[in-house]
Amino acid sequence: MAGLRSGSGATGSRQTGLPAAVTLLTLLFTCCARCSAQSAKPSNIILILADDHDVHLGGMTPMKKTKALIGDAGATFVNAYTVTPLCCPSRSSILTGQYPHNHEVRNNSLSGNCSSIQWQKGPESTAFPIYLNKQKYQTFFAGKYLNQYGKKDEGEIGHVPPGWDQWHALVGNSQYYNYTLSVNGKEEKHEDSYEKDYFTDLITNRSLHFLDDRSPQHPFFLMLSPPAPHSPWMAAPQYQKKFSDIKAPRDGSFDKPGKNKHWLLRQPVNPMPNNSLTFLDNAYRKRWQTLLSVDDMVELLVKKLDSIKELDNTYIIYTSDNGYHTGQFSLPIDKRQLYEFDIRVPLMVRGPGIKPNQTLQAPVLNIDLAPTILDISGVNLTTVNVDGQSFLSQMAPTLRNGTARPFFLVEYTGEGHETTDPACPKLGPGLSQCFPDCVCEDAYNNTYACVRTLNKEQNLQYCEFADSESFVEVYNLASDPHQLDNIVKSVDPAVLQAMNQRLIKLQSCQGDSCRDVK
Repeated sequence: MAGLRSGSGATGSRQTGLPAAVTLLTLLFTCCARCSAQSAKPSNIILILADDHDVHLGGMTPMKKTKALIGDAGATFVNAYTVTPLCCPSRSSILTGQYPHNHEVRNNSLSGNCSSIQWQKGPESTAFPIYLNKQKYQTFFAGKYLNQYGKKDEGEIGHVPPGWDQWHALVGNSQYYNYTLSVNGKEEKHEDSYEKDYFTDLITNRSLHFLDDRSPQHPFFLMLSPPAPHSPWMAAPQYQKKFSDIKAPRDGSFDKPGKNKHWLLRQPVNPMPNNSLTFLDNAYRKRWQTLLSVDDMVELLVKKLDSIKELDNTYIIYTSDNGYHTGQFSLPIDKRQLYEFDIRVPLMVRGPGIKPNQTLQAPVLNIDLAPTILDISGVNLTTVNVDGQSFLSQMAPTLRNGTARPFFLVEYTGEGHETTDPACPKLGPGLSQCFPDCVCEDAYNNTYACVRTLNKEQNLQYCEFADSESFVEVYNLASDPHQLDNIVKSVDPAVLQAMNQRLIKLQSCQGDSCRDVK
């Protein structure tokens, strides 16, 4: 500035130099603004992925801190869905942004492609953390990854998926104590000390250390995957007496017979025996107890982000891999079914550009998480092979333009055993997840695909089973929100035909075609 004044004040140059100086100043300010915008650090992102956390049956009730710190501070999606109601295929969809028929993880077994060599060489090698890493994000994972992760002959503990700078992954399925971790490819065994080993708290503590040790020059992405509220439902000591008077809700489809439903829903004893009711009430209460440590996790993360002055530049996403049931249609406890209680999940997001206290109605899927995260990070989504779409435009319309989808797919491939289950010999082979009173939650032919229409005009679900009956279930959720009445025999045949055609298209869709079904 001093130099400019000196130059403009030279003899004989005042009248001609001033406009030149103004022009130069304008160019400098414009350049500085552009350079500042270009060099501004992209937003940080934290994804908290609970395990089996329902929303349909009151599962968010214990999460008071989470609702206040994420939901009330941002957007709550009341129609968030998983595209498949089981852990491993759902988590694979979250990582890839793809429907199961494209990433080919069908269920929780190795034969179902869960964390298999085929998965590692294929979809995992193009999952969204790789793109974040290329965007110079510092990436951190802690918690349950995929159900078969770390198992023998499938890469074992030494396999660290590409894209992760820090890796603290559980070997196998959810546990709270007595588990093994892969810590950056090295085995780390844990026992049963609450202070040292309680898994939800360990995930929290290591994420806080990561935030302390990160490089402030680059953005960060954390994916935290606590075991709660998955079985074996072991709450922290301070929470083991909470909710002592809580029972599973008795409304809606609770202990209703599975009339006009797929055969698996027609076989449970109805009404349920007292021992089953006691069992599921205990399960329901213990699930809530385990969630209190996740609620603490959210609070501690928000406090840490605030203390390091990153809270206003961080998107925090809370969701689950699938829903859950406790007594619906007389099924004791599990997921895997096509109904709202199993496919609807919690989804709350806070972050830059998201106004507080928003309740959003448009349907959002777990395959939308990857494109949304990549959208936030600045990745050009046209360069990424995903079936989902970013929902950034819905919660922050000032940042993006976009439209909600009119239809979506839910698909599931059932699991079974080739031999008869000892707990249920009368039903023969091909079943799994059986209880002593001969109620089985899954079977090979519990394989289905559904198309869902959810907009202002319609709220319909149309499902076809791959079984010897070619069974079809159709529900009008506008008039029958608990899916008690299968209307396949009374609905307009033209509606059935239209839904069938959409289902056919969605079952073979890929990329853009998954978003453009009419």
